[in-house]
Amino acid sequence: MRIAELFGKRAPVFSFEFFLPKASGDLESFLANIRELKRLEPSFVTLTYGAGGTQGRETVETAGRIKNELGLETACHLTCITHTRPEVAGILDRLAALGISDIVALRGDQPKDREVPPPGRRDFGFACDLVAFIKERGGFGMAVAGYPEKHPEAPSPEEDLLNLGRKVQAGGDWVVTQLFFEAGLYFDFVKRARAAGIQAPIVPGIMPVTGFGQLQRFTSLCGATIPAGMAADLEAIKDDPEAVIRYGIDHAVRQCRDLLDGGAPGVHFYTLNKTRSTREILSRLRD
Repeated sequence: MRIAELFGKRAPVFSFEFFLPKASGDLESFLANIRELKRLEPSFVTLTYGAGGTQGRETVETAGRIKNELGLETACHLTCITHTRPEVAGILDRLAALGISDIVALRGDQPKDREVPPPGRRDFGFACDLVAFIKERGGFGMAVAGYPEKHPEAPSPEEDLLNLGRKVQAGGDWVVTQLFFEAGLYFDFVKRARAAGIQAPIVPGIMPVTGFGQLQRFTSLCGATIPAGMAADLEAIKDDPEAVIRYGIDHAVRQCRDLLDGGAPGVHFYTLNKTRSTREILSRLRD
């Protein structure tokens, strides 16, 4: 079964995102953390690709281990900003050999350590080009990214939505959103997407707050906003790590309940490779 087929059923779909640790020596403890979260019975997990395509080979091999050793359905992220068509073809061949049948297809961030050619001079100028290439080869289901508050590089929300439509039309089976903190942003995004003819399942991506400084860095990079009330609450407790974690859990539980009550097909948790918040949030949602 492809991941897209999980959505639209009666029960909400819960899934987790992980990122590969930078130090190879941390890999086994990383897999142990995933093994712990497996007890929560996620429908699937995803593993991110290194920024600018770094750690690409390690990502692919680790995705295979998560699926084949831990027994979790796994979608591997794949970025294209630094890759050629032959390189991507080789990655797809390896993923298929490992039994990975779903990909989160992304352009990827600009690498910090080198310049990349402009879109017209790359094999894959945009994520929709990668999606189309994978679709033409066949054998994979695909998720694509959506931005409730607009991709930071998009000139307008309207143009950003047109770009999402291109990705879905090229072969994206479902959409996972960038993080956000108000349920209304998601529902407005879904409404606009449906009006634009995008009918693929749209799954909200939720990141539990575990540190105020970290939250500010993430949101500045991805273009998400921190609601004023939330920012004030966190400012008041930012020097108390335990209080921040508790606040993040409580906020995420309320947000997820609003999303699910409003018809979201599930929730994709950006775990940041941490187990505590994700475990408690999902346990409370299932009570």
